[in-house]
Amino acid sequence: MKIRIAAVGDVHLGEDLRGHYRRRLDGIEEHADVLMIAGDLTRHGTPEEGRVVAEEFRDLPIPVVTVLGNHDYQSDAEDEIVALLRDAGIQVLQDESTIIECGDLRLGVVGGKGFGGGFAGKCASEFGEPQMKAFVRHTREISELWHKALKSLDTDHRVVLSHYSPVKDTLAGEPLEIYPFLGSYLLAEAVDAEGADLFIHGHAHSGVEKGLTPGGVRVRNVALPVLRRAYAVYGLGGEDPEP
Repeated sequence: MKIRIAAVGDVHLGEDLRGHYRRRLDGIEEHADVLMIAGDLTRHGTPEEGRVVAEEFRDLPIPVVTVLGNHDYQSDAEDEIVALLRDAGIQVLQDESTIIECGDLRLGVVGGKGFGGGFAGKCASEFGEPQMKAFVRHTREISELWHKALKSLDTDHRVVLSHYSPVKDTLAGEPLEIYPFLGSYLLAEAVDAEGADLFIHGHAHSGVEKGLTPGGVRVRNVALPVLRRAYAVYGLGGEDPEP
């Protein structure tokens, strides 16, 4: 049996798009067992935009799991947005895990915003000014939480859902100068150490869809400008895991 994951990120919804995205999700249950949204749900992180997101994704016939992205923090209303989404029955992961029953299989999902810092050989370090230390420390602490969350899961399959990327593979097409602000190798370290079947992220609008962690975990950039469709579907298990 295969688990089918629909995924998209960077939908950047606002009042002018109310009702538009929902129409694109008609019949999603025929193609997927769960929908994952990789952050940047809103444009400016306002509660008003959060209400639009909640309405677009509430009461779907399959579970919906999401994380926040950097845009969702812009107005300092992230807690209100999280509450709105959870009230609508949407699971919001903040460096924690959840388990989804997919028929006879159990899917473990670890999720969170992630953060930046860059990639091995060309990355920031937790050294020098307090501001730089705080920047890198934030990513390291997230990675440590993901280590623990992944280790705690006893499921048939495991997926990590993030906004920021764990590898530079999926950033190809973005300016090299902004790679440190698009992801961090520390996120990949957690996944490679504890094991997962798939890592889903967004954020890199000009990147590419497919990559791998150093340990061989599939990475998929599902930013809407990359996919150019309402969502992509990825399979876990079976002889041909990806449709």
